[in-house]
Amino acid sequence: MSNENFSNRITRLFGIDYPIIQAGMIWASGWRLASAVSNAGGLGIIGGGSMYPDTLRDHIRKCKAATVKPFAVNVPMIYPDIEQHINIIMEEAVKIVFTSAGNPNTWAGALKARGITVVHVVSSSRFAQKAEQAGCDAVVAEGFEAGGHNGREETTSMVLIPAVRAAVGIPLIAAGGIATGRQMLAAMVMGAEGVQVGSRFVCSEEASSHINFKEAVVNAREGETQLSLKKLVPVRLLKNDFFRQVEQAENQGVSGEDLKTLLGRGRSKKGMFEGDMKAGELEIGQVSALVKSIIPAADIVKELWMDFSNAVADPLFFG
Repeated sequence: MSNENFSNRITRLFGIDYPIIQAGMIWASGWRLASAVSNAGGLGIIGGGSMYPDTLRDHIRKCKAATVKPFAVNVPMIYPDIEQHINIIMEEAVKIVFTSAGNPNTWAGALKARGITVVHVVSSSRFAQKAEQAGCDAVVAEGFEAGGHNGREETTSMVLIPAVRAAVGIPLIAAGGIATGRQMLAAMVMGAEGVQVGSRFVCSEEASSHINFKEAVVNAREGETQLSLKKLVPVRLLKNDFFRQVEQAENQGVSGEDLKTLLGRGRSKKGMFEGDMKAGELEIGQVSALVKSIIPAADIVKELWMDFSNAVADPLFFG
């Protein structure tokens, strides 16, 4: 199956060749990664959640210079400078915005009034319906397997994707536990029209994450991630010394305020960007157990699509 004969609501919505979206991960998804994925035919996303406003503007401008293809910006609604981020996105005429970790009603109307395509990340069918009611053009259903900030519902992708498909009529993108073309096919059989991939792109050459973190992900095995910090914002972490400190504190029943003190400031930057594998916060998905190499982002897109196409042609599935 080539991209020439593949078209669906997601590829048409974004103007891309393949229904493959790179997640906007903090400390990993800068302009180099976003432009590389977009140039390869997917949709690259700049992860605005770890950027100061001026830094975001710089990344948007560099991404524009590096690709003529569509790209997006991800904005977590819990980000303290979100109004500045939204204004920069409008000023720089970004065409596509992914929002997450909050109520899409807050900004969807203003963004769509500027002709911007808006996609919201959800962890339940109820929130998917709210996103549809808010006027979002599509939703990302992110299962419990995903890395980074996660839903409190702990619903796996296998359950969440069909539940969201039944709940909304807008295009659906699946996320959480997807790093191969066969997983992509499984998601689309369950009702998704595209996939958002995070952990696999962390281990791309263009990702701005530290090489120590990339190598830790490549070496991760099954069971080496776990949802943590549930009294704050649930986040899936690779197990290390910091994770074990948090685990011990949570087992002792400490308060959310005490967990905030333990977390401190800049903990995720320390781990994922600066490469401190002991004291840093290492956000990654369960599917890290399947990631075995650090390769160019374009090769990841190609690998995903070839694996997907081969799976579609496999008589085991569609004989």
